[in-house]
Amino acid sequence: MKVGSSGRRILVVEDDADAREALVDILEVSGYEVVPAENGKKALEYLKASSPPSLIIRDLLMPEMDGWEFRARQRENPELARVPVVVVTAFSSANVDANDILIKPIDVDRLLLLVKQYVDQEPAQ
Repeated sequence: MKVGSSGRRILVVEDDADAREALVDILEVSGYEVVPAENGKKALEYLKASSPPSLIIRDLLMPEMDGWEFRARQRENPELARVPVVVVTAFSSANVDANDILIKPIDVDRLLLLVKQYVDQEPAQ
């Protein structure tokens, strides 16, 4: 797990180890700093211990804490509530609170476009 304050840090929350590793690899090769978490509970633990990332990419169905509960908890903290969220899911009609949704299997070009849109933009004041 790489941790720092590059301003291009992305938290990837995915319970499937292969999918999580693939997302991490794609993003790191593209020059982003990536922090993986296997579920919402681990992701919240990370967020409480560090500065907010530039973006959160998360799954919906995960053990211990699913994506819906994670988002509700994220929104309880005003600083974390501002972090954009991209949901990665197999459900094409999922009811989610997110900035964007990517349907599995992921279109890598679309993923990178969304990441660039949220991470490489000027921070909101």
